[in-house]
Amino acid sequence: MSLSALDIHLQTGATTVARAWSITRRDGLQLGFTDHDLPLAFDGLSFRPQTGMTARALTQSSGLAVDNSEALGVLSDARISEADINAGLYDGADVTIWLVNWQDVTARKVLFKGHLGEIRRSGIGFEAELRGLTEALNQPQGRVFQSQCAAVLGNAACGLDLTDPAFASQRAIEVITDRQRLQWSDFSGYDSGWFTGGRLQVLDGAGGSLSAWIKVDYEQGGARVMDLWEPLRAEVRTGDQVLLQAGCDKTSATCAEKFNNIVNFQGFPDVPGEDWFISVPASSGQNDGGALS
Repeated sequence: MSLSALDIHLQTGATTVARAWSITRRDGLQLGFTDHDLPLAFDGLSFRPQTGMTARALTQSSGLAVDNSEALGVLSDARISEADINAGLYDGADVTIWLVNWQDVTARKVLFKGHLGEIRRSGIGFEAELRGLTEALNQPQGRVFQSQCAAVLGNAACGLDLTDPAFASQRAIEVITDRQRLQWSDFSGYDSGWFTGGRLQVLDGAGGSLSAWIKVDYEQGGARVMDLWEPLRAEVRTGDQVLLQAGCDKTSATCAEKFNNIVNFQGFPDVPGEDWFISVPASSGQNDGGALS
């Protein structure tokens, strides 16, 4: 097997190598960084030194174990800003790391491909976990036998069309308090509680890529109020458009009565509970092996 230009350079013993890494955010913006003291450029991207981020040692393994590392950085308005991190623009961003000969950037090889995982804030800086491509394989397989539905509302297993106006509503924010409580004066067409347990997605403005889960949907003082489980991470203002999706509590009754989708229910409602061994069949009625009431 022939050696690459970088391998030949590494065998000389006197090397001029540096690491370079690129980040492609959710909005498509691509940023380049390097631990060299001068800028590098290849693949149509400029890799800037001493700005934004540096990477720790990369842990790699054979087989299907997940390659991982961490990246450290300083928040700055020019490169990686606190507002962009809070807005979720770096969530799941694609990351590629190269080892490159800075005297001849055509001599390079990819050390790591993956995406950003958990991002932790620390003062004016941050730490970001890097997860390898095999992370996608680290998922549960098969089905769980449980009474509740295992599908995600609207996914392929569920089959529900979330573009149906009966299950989704797009509207402008009228009032938002502490980034966590939203309020509308006119919210006709949906029963109180319809969106409890549902999802809110911000469509524009500073939080245009954010989503959150709705804790409770209720009426108060003639207004419709929705509380989120946690505050939105970016400044969302009156007039910003949001998409509200109906909530599902994963029970067969809700699937049948609210969504008329019992044919796609992915649970086992007649599976006995943990107290089945102290349950006894009723002396009257139909004992057909179904759920005990």
